[in-house]
Amino acid sequence: MKIYLGADHNGFAMKEHVFAYLAKRGYTVEDVGDRELDPGDDFPEFAQMAALQVLGDDPKDDPRAILICGGGQGMCMAANRFRGIRASVIWDEYEAKMTRNDNDSNVLCLPSRILEDDDTDWQNIIDTWLKTPFAAAPRYKRRNAQIDEL
Repeated sequence: MKIYLGADHNGFAMKEHVFAYLAKRGYTVEDVGDRELDPGDDFPEFAQMAALQVLGDDPKDDPRAILICGGGQGMCMAANRFRGIRASVIWDEYEAKMTRNDNDSNVLCLPSRILEDDDTDWQNIIDTWLKTPFAAAPRYKRRNAQIDEL
């Protein structure tokens, strides 16, 4: 699995911690930006870079992205513009599990304003999201296909 990691200025500090956390656990992580703190940057460009990387990789390699901004919503909206991306804003472990199990989420969007001050929360969310397999029930596959046809 390769993980693409992106954040705007609101998620920049948290992204640096997430990168170190994932690398320490042996994941292959690519930082798609922003690479330096820029208070004037805009989240859509980082969501686009991550989404294109996920879509360009071999699906058998299970490519994923983690995007971080202040509320998570902006990154999620931008990433979901791309057919084949299933981005979810997640704030707890239960939702992390369900978005993988039911929806085969391939992009995790984290709200830094809520999570950045508690390492345990975001670490547990990320671990749960990365380790939860897609249940692949026929109804879940059918729904994902319907999303891609919109």
